[in-house]
Amino acid sequence: MTDRLGVLPHVYFGAILINILSLACPVLAQQVYAPTQQDQSPGEGNQATSQQPASPEKPSPKQEADKDDKNKTQADQGGTSKDRLFYTLPNFLTVENAGQIPPLTTGQKFRVVTRSSFDYVEFPWYGFLAGISQAENSEPGYGQGAAGYGKRYGAAFADGTIEGFWTSAIFPSLLHQDPRFYQLGKGGFWHRTGYAISRIFVTRTDSGSNQFNTSEIFGSALSAGISTYSYHPHADKTLSNTASVWSSQIGYDTIAIVVKEFWPDIRRKISHK
Repeated sequence: MTDRLGVLPHVYFGAILINILSLACPVLAQQVYAPTQQDQSPGEGNQATSQQPASPEKPSPKQEADKDDKNKTQADQGGTSKDRLFYTLPNFLTVENAGQIPPLTTGQKFRVVTRSSFDYVEFPWYGFLAGISQAENSEPGYGQGAAGYGKRYGAAFADGTIEGFWTSAIFPSLLHQDPRFYQLGKGGFWHRTGYAISRIFVTRTDSGSNQFNTSEIFGSALSAGISTYSYHPHADKTLSNTASVWSSQIGYDTIAIVVKEFWPDIRRKISHK
């Protein structure tokens, strides 16, 4: 889901990320400093709890909330999610509260990428990116006016779709890698941020072990080369431009995966309000 807009999208996404994480930090602080039952004085506890120990089979409110989140985000039986970032952007390959879950089949990998790539939100999203490109007159070979905008829109849509299939369907199927992001959901802010960033370079295999994320690194490089040397203007068909597009794709995916790590915290905070 990247395009050839230079650094401007990274500015936008960076600003979004800062605002998101500013919401996530208070949530994490509440989790870290929330008093436990042992920290409470006898008068602060529930009388029924002080009279008899709680049944181990009865889940706590937090466990119930986590269960609700799991049911909400993993509602289908295919091991993928029905969740949406900010209730709009497809977040179908993020897994929350996951234990041992079955690997995705090749068919499931292709179906979930297709569902995400052609989701109704993607159409206005690429329209927004094409509008920025038009305003900046990036890739002047496309020209201006309605024809230029249409070319930019088609190119942006194709760029994102090609990358999505190579990084989350084709390479994961060939290499038996798991394209899903497994949210950590615990630990401090920087620990979770570092974990999310590391998932760009480390992924799970279908068997559950860790492996270099060839699907992301080489899949995005291959998709950048395909798009650059096929339907983009002749003046932009250079190795340096391909490398720039590749780095932009990695940069956007890094920002997106950090947002995915903290989105469940934000969602719970919003729903509680």
